[in-house]
Amino acid sequence: MWVFAYGSLIWRPGFAHAGRHRALLRGYHRSFCLWSHRYRGTPERPGLVLGLDRGGACHGVAFRVPGAHAAEVLRYLDERELPDGSEVVYHRRVVPVRLLDHSASVVPAVTYVVNRGCRNYVPRLPAERAAAVIAEGVGQMGANRDYLLNTLSHLLELGVRDARLERLAALLPGPARGAA
Repeated sequence: MWVFAYGSLIWRPGFAHAGRHRALLRGYHRSFCLWSHRYRGTPERPGLVLGLDRGGACHGVAFRVPGAHAAEVLRYLDERELPDGSEVVYHRRVVPVRLLDHSASVVPAVTYVVNRGCRNYVPRLPAERAAAVIAEGVGQMGANRDYLLNTLSHLLELGVRDARLERLAALLPGPARGAA
């Protein structure tokens, strides 16, 4: 089984894997398009989290999971991305992903795509507004700013430039504007 990571799974997968490869998913792009009232914000001061939204392309990481661990990893990912009692903000999908450092083969990978019908979906938020929200958001998983900067930093380690994330980081107020 393969798992495609585009955000925090890149730097905090939380599951054992037998391989990690740079990968490209066409037809979706990485976007801060979901309000977070728990993980990266609160109901009073929401943050934003990443989702895969329709259109474009997204560079990320494909993790290879041994078949013997596939069911366990899917349970873990569903608990992480589709928690009980919460609004469904993602749909689990199997998508074709091109491995960029492994003979350019295409593999079917599990990933989580934004649910455009959920009330937390916020399309096309202006970058200035998104950066202001990210600068202020803090939730159970920490500061929203750290989520952005960690994702950007790990993408850069992979040799991946994400102009949208770089712009958000540049717009953050305060001393720690660049990638962490």
